Amino acid sequence: MSLPLIILLGVFPFLMAYAAASDLVSMTISNRLCLALIASFAVSAALLGLDLREIGWHLAAGGLVLVVAFGLFAAGWIGGGDAKLAAATALWFGFDQLMPYLTVAGLFGGVLTLLIVQLRARPLPAPAEHWSWARRLHAANQGVPYGIALAFAALFVLPETAIWRAAIGL
Repeated sequence: MSLPLIILLGVFPFLMAYAAASDLVSMTISNRLCLALIASFAVSAALLGLDLREIGWHLAAGGLVLVVAFGLFAAGWIGGGDAKLAAATALWFGFDQLMPYLTVAGLFGGVLTLLIVQLRARPLPAPAEHWSWARRLHAANQGVPYGIALAFAALFVLPETAIWRAAIGL
């Protein structure tokens, strides 16, 4: 198995799972995680032999998402960690799978939001009252940990990306 394939099959999904878990438990997505996504993309792109034009398009997709997402952050509609995670993930997908990723993230995010609204409409179960993350998630004045939807969407769309196909030799 080649190193790029190991990175794609191991590191990217691990980082996505970590982002989802971190957002659920702490409502934060660390800068280090986003930097790790960017660095692992750079390593994968180099090892897969992506040319500068292809890398440029991936950078442009990530940059575009970063600008739009930080506009949404500035408006108070999403968190800063969500904006960074969306941009770092868009870097992996480029324009080829950007719209499918954003569409799936929107659908997963809508379902997640409805589930959390339903959760918040009910009393928190007694055992969960001792878990700070559960109290935070249950609090009506908190946002939605949208990083969960972004991570699940990334894992859902990843097999359709050009970088994935290049790693497995298709």
